[in-house]
Amino acid sequence: MLLATIALLFLLPAVGTAAWWVTLERPSSWRTADWSASGVLPAADTIDGPAIFLMAARTGGLKGAFSVHCWIVIKRDHGAGYDRYDKVGWGRPVRKNSYEPDGRWYSNTPVIIASVSGSEAARLVAKAETAIDAYPYREYGDYTIWPGPNSNSFVAHVIKAVPEMGAQLPPNAVGRDFAPGLASFDIADDWRDMHATFGGLIGFAAGVRSGLEFHFFGLVAGLDFARPAIKIPAYGRVPLWFS
Repeated sequence: MLLATIALLFLLPAVGTAAWWVTLERPSSWRTADWSASGVLPAADTIDGPAIFLMAARTGGLKGAFSVHCWIVIKRDHGAGYDRYDKVGWGRPVRKNSYEPDGRWYSNTPVIIASVSGSEAARLVAKAETAIDAYPYREYGDYTIWPGPNSNSFVAHVIKAVPEMGAQLPPNAVGRDFAPGLASFDIADDWRDMHATFGGLIGFAAGVRSGLEFHFFGLVAGLDFARPAIKIPAYGRVPLWFS
């Protein structure tokens, strides 16, 4: 019964998503991929005051069948431009402005998964920057594609430090549930979410932001109640018709 449940909830959706992914036209390598600005973000000079954006785009190769790559874009004040923060798998991993703020990732157009602007952003920008600077896995070699710490673990760290953003990474942001050690149980500072994991491999999350989630080796299945949707492993969120 346990094996059948795992197959039904996690493996079949993941295999189906992979089958869909391999039918799509994709660049053969990072050298041939399009990394140009996508136009998803408004021009920085059209935004009055500070702003924070969380972005996500499917990644490259077969990995793109299972995961998105997430990053953070910050605009500090009126007249300022954007600063983009990513974690990557080569060199010193935490990067600032290595890519266009809304640049395509391996030719995949990004989406805005959360944003804050105006007076609320003015209050949170400094807190987000402090979390970025305090990220513990920022030295050479501090990147593990699975189960983490990877690019999505980095953004998840910032979200956890700034719960006022009310943000949640997509269910197919593999590595977002990474936690050091054999086992971890965490309750958000605002008491609106709880998260338990065994090595970032098997776990669950529940709360206002997470809804109800079950985690299995980086795959996430669950329900979002705040913004009604089904969370399908590898594929991502599928909004319900009444949401």
